[in-house]
Amino acid sequence: MTVFSLNLGGENGYLESAMTKESKDMKLKDINDIMRKYITENFLPQAGLETFHDADSFMEKGIIDSTGVLELLEFVEEQFGIKVEDEEVIPNNLDSLQKLTQFIKRKLGHAGQ
Repeated sequence: MTVFSLNLGGENGYLESAMTKESKDMKLKDINDIMRKYITENFLPQAGLETFHDADSFMEKGIIDSTGVLELLEFVEEQFGIKVEDEEVIPNNLDSLQKLTQFIKRKLGHAGQ
């Protein structure tokens, strides 16, 4: 069974997810790559940036504003089949690619791996 397959023919080219037990085995690099692609395509043009580092603060660099956070959360929930609770919407979880990737990995059930 293919859990994640590259959607080359789709409009965005993101990985299509079918949330199963196997999909929780995603590696940090896979999550990072998916999120970097999404952020680069959807937020960097408006921020006037071409690239960013994993530890860059989205808010401080002007990459994502408060409205963008809502868009980001919608993508994360749909892409990874997770629910982000209101109390989890904090900078420590979402304000950099590094923090976001770690947060998603924890939500997928693999904290510390």
